[in-house]
Amino acid sequence: MKILVIGSGGREHALVWKIAQSKLADNIFCAPGNGGISKLAECIDIKAEDIQGLLDFVRKEKIDLTVVGPEASLACGIVDEFFNYKLRIFGPNKKAAQLEASKVFAKELMAKYAVPTADFKIFDNAEEAERYVEKIALPCVIKADGLAQGKGVIIAKTADEAKQAVNSIMQERIFGEAGNKIIIEDCLEGQEASILVLTDSKSVVPLASSQDHKRIFDNDQGPNTGGMGAYSPAPVVTQELFKEILHKVVHRTIDGLSKDGIDYRGVLYAGIMITKDGPKVLEFNVRFGDPETQAILPRLKSDIVEVMLAATDKKLSRFKTLDWDGRSCVCVVCASGGYPGNYKNGKEISGLEETDKMQDVVVFHAGTKKPPTPNFQLPTRYFTNGGRVLGVTGLGDTIKKAIDKTYQAVEKINFEGMQYRKDIGYKAISR
Repeated sequence: MKILVIGSGGREHALVWKIAQSKLADNIFCAPGNGGISKLAECIDIKAEDIQGLLDFVRKEKIDLTVVGPEASLACGIVDEFFNYKLRIFGPNKKAAQLEASKVFAKELMAKYAVPTADFKIFDNAEEAERYVEKIALPCVIKADGLAQGKGVIIAKTADEAKQAVNSIMQERIFGEAGNKIIIEDCLEGQEASILVLTDSKSVVPLASSQDHKRIFDNDQGPNTGGMGAYSPAPVVTQELFKEILHKVVHRTIDGLSKDGIDYRGVLYAGIMITKDGPKVLEFNVRFGDPETQAILPRLKSDIVEVMLAATDKKLSRFKTLDWDGRSCVCVVCASGGYPGNYKNGKEISGLEETDKMQDVVVFHAGTKKPPTPNFQLPTRYFTNGGRVLGVTGLGDTIKKAIDKTYQAVEKINFEGMQYRKDIGYKAISR
């Protein structure tokens, strides 16, 4: 089969890496890809949001399966366009993608179908929102309605902080049109977990649990990022709790969408807060998480292409469970200095040839670029080309061994300004 993966981050590198292990994959393409992906797939210079360009390429090359990585492509309606030409594509259609593209849509769906989540109120007027935060219990959470690259959530501890957040989102437009509406909701307390499932709108096949680390600094300090690391499995998600989340969150959401006439095929990601009152939804994503994917896929032993095809063709019922490596996996993100604020690209990365020699370690490239080099020039040189640069991933018999293995690899890598958290996975050790 010819397979195209859309996207350019660490998640897409992990997808390409796992797809390359499939007996069904003959040729793999990635649009636009990155430096590391180019070792496994032919990178095509088409942006993820260029729906027409991608459609033209797929039709010309007779691609058998397209796998969508980023949420923006799904929100643009790429699946609907491909379906018009009867092309196989893995991911939800535009209506279903509203679950991530609009937090208002997601919250209203959860309220309608009794999916547990924080109490909330929706605003399209900044002054009304500012008056509201003067009357409620604090802290509270202010969320931009639309897509904001994982950064559209602000936790406010005081009324002044809440007003500033409202002003930043709705008046200063720090997230653009994503801030036309906002949600103000109760601040949930507990431990977070990421639950991903594959679905064809009827059947559900769960992936292994994981936990993401959103804040830039150790001990969950500093501003939110796209994700600074993850580990799988998440011990906080017991077998009993996993069943409860599948029943109260996953099945109710997919069934609710179906009752509303929305067909959901692809990955459903539920960000869960495990509170003293049980699991509650923080957010939904309509694609593989980043960096959760980098911690989950190295543990997957089943053929990912077979399962994606089954979900796309509405034949997922043939899979009851997937086969998993029993070991733990940890991913640590190495980011550019200044991220999630301003940062500079073009810093040369060293040490990758050393990590390549390590057993049970894989380094997924996120924001990297590989300039053309003469054949005689070895090893290949890579340069930074994004905020999150690398996802250094290690497997171990225990979570502690996986952490140690991963940080041993991280210490071999260097580029100017490199920053990373030093506490990824440690929450799991205490459990």
